[in-house]
Amino acid sequence: MILQNTIKKASQFLKNNNISSHQLDAEIILCNIMKIKKEFLLTNGHLDISANILKKFNLAVNRRAKSEPVAYITGIKEFWSEDFVVNRNTLVPRPETELLIYKVVDFYKNKKIDILDIGTGSGCILLAILKELNFSSGIGIDISIEAIRTAEINSKNLNLSHRSKFQVCDLEKFNSGIYDLIVSNPPYIPSKDLKKLSKDILNFEPMVALNGGQDGLNLIKKVIYRSSKLLKKDGLLAIEIGHSQYKRVLNVLKLCGFDEISKEYDYNSNVRCIISTKTRNF
Repeated sequence: MILQNTIKKASQFLKNNNISSHQLDAEIILCNIMKIKKEFLLTNGHLDISANILKKFNLAVNRRAKSEPVAYITGIKEFWSEDFVVNRNTLVPRPETELLIYKVVDFYKNKKIDILDIGTGSGCILLAILKELNFSSGIGIDISIEAIRTAEINSKNLNLSHRSKFQVCDLEKFNSGIYDLIVSNPPYIPSKDLKKLSKDILNFEPMVALNGGQDGLNLIKKVIYRSSKLLKKDGLLAIEIGHSQYKRVLNVLKLCGFDEISKEYDYNSNVRCIISTKTRNF
């Protein structure tokens, strides 16, 4: 079948299945299978594609029609201008999370620091920071052995294995080292709100990385409390939070010896990240 017609047919199929990004998704999936850049589609739409490619493409498109995220279908998600391996054991990295990285990279530019990433998942936060802070090193912890294995693959792919390590560990049992910077994107969705999530999240992404307990703050509180023990004096804690959680999280930070330095807003003008510094012992 002609390449451009293949895209057109798949796009219409996805549209009929209520996939709003139908055209883009069809293009990304086909480019991944054919191992080509998207620009190739613009100038080579007249080419025939093989029966083998078409079979793989149709299978992948059928998965997308059932709301499976494109990142899980391709096994890749771009984040911080790098390709990260992802799978159903890790969250799909979001553009909003880059807001946290911009801030801490700017703060620690040209410095050598030790970093802890709590709930590292694919390792995207820690590894993105290390790509920018060439003299620094860090450790990522997660309770999921599958997530840790994924993070290690990403570390190797980005040539950062010498400056990063990953460990399967429960946060409450982690007592190794004292850090200049702690970053975390913990589960922060209230349990009662999980059912409101879109199907591509609810049916595919790991619940353990989404469920923040009754009020959404269970894991956030644990991250803040443990960070008060694991951070150096005047060290930074950069934590991603959910919608309408800012004031409550700020209160917890203050109780645990932190002072806010800045807050970062997402594209919907909600506070998405709080940067704070440890000013006193808890």
